[in-house]
Amino acid sequence: MNQLILGDNLEIMRKMESDSIDLIYLDPPFFSNRNYEVIWGDKGEIRSFEDRWSGGIDNYIAWLYERVVEMHRILKPTGSIFLHCDWHADAYIRVYILDKIFGESNFRNHIIWQRTRNPKGSQFEKKNLGIATDTIYWYSKSNNYFFDEKAAREQLQNGELARKYPYFDEKGRYYQGPIIRGASMGARPNLVYEYKGFTPKEYGWRMTKEKLTELDKNGDLGWSSNKMPFRKLRTVNDKGNPIYNFWNDINRIYSNSSESIGYPTQKPEKLLERIIILTSKENDTVLDPFLGGGTTVVVADRLNRNWIGIDQSVQAVKVSEERLKLSKFEKLNFMENEL
Repeated sequence: MNQLILGDNLEIMRKMESDSIDLIYLDPPFFSNRNYEVIWGDKGEIRSFEDRWSGGIDNYIAWLYERVVEMHRILKPTGSIFLHCDWHADAYIRVYILDKIFGESNFRNHIIWQRTRNPKGSQFEKKNLGIATDTIYWYSKSNNYFFDEKAAREQLQNGELARKYPYFDEKGRYYQGPIIRGASMGARPNLVYEYKGFTPKEYGWRMTKEKLTELDKNGDLGWSSNKMPFRKLRTVNDKGNPIYNFWNDINRIYSNSSESIGYPTQKPEKLLERIIILTSKENDTVLDPFLGGGTTVVVADRLNRNWIGIDQSVQAVKVSEERLKLSKFEKLNFMENEL
């Protein structure tokens, strides 16, 4: 565990044990025919780039297919795979690779990541719409895959909390929620009772008198200026906003970003953090077979997961190693400050 491996990921994965990996994230070179992919300029990357492109899309799909076959083999039955791609080949990848290898029944989500709000180029000159999104396909190996429902919610930040919970009392922030049943909920005679001089209509309260008394005792029942009761809903009970398959809250890495290491296809740590927390537990093993700048292993390490990263580029492995050292140093400092 916790290995950075230099070499061809196909050959390395063929030597790995079956059903041994809990989560795979891969951000393979896109079928974009852009030379910026060869960013380090070492022989491993140049060779890989040339191998992918001779023969066009058919060769690219065949190149990727045999690697995903091995990923399926080494993934645990409870595991998930997230394949990151763009519009150049996403349809081919889903139909000819993922559906065939993992099966259509194990398709979980087609995630759209809005990586920018300012796409490069002029859509008017090109007479089309600017492209601001990437595709992330999520498949599982079986129906018995791990999924953390709590992680499927995005916690509200301070500004959002202030807008949602605009009122204060001695217990803190709250917003006013209903405590009286609406007409559409139908009559409930058993919930019609008097409390502190107030008796609702035939629709009744939203809870029994015992529960209402307890709510009041806890300081979570309020009264408006016109003597109407309401419930004080607190931030502590807010589970956060559900995360759907459209991710527009994570920006790509720009040259002036604090995370930037100069890797043009570098992915933000928050993106990997969401994927790892959503579909793995502490001490699970995360594999990134296209290591690149090392974001996956850095985030996995910080979240107390085991990890394996593979790349053909000597420089990519070196950069990832340095990022891991820096991350461990920052993590240690954070723990010391907490103490």
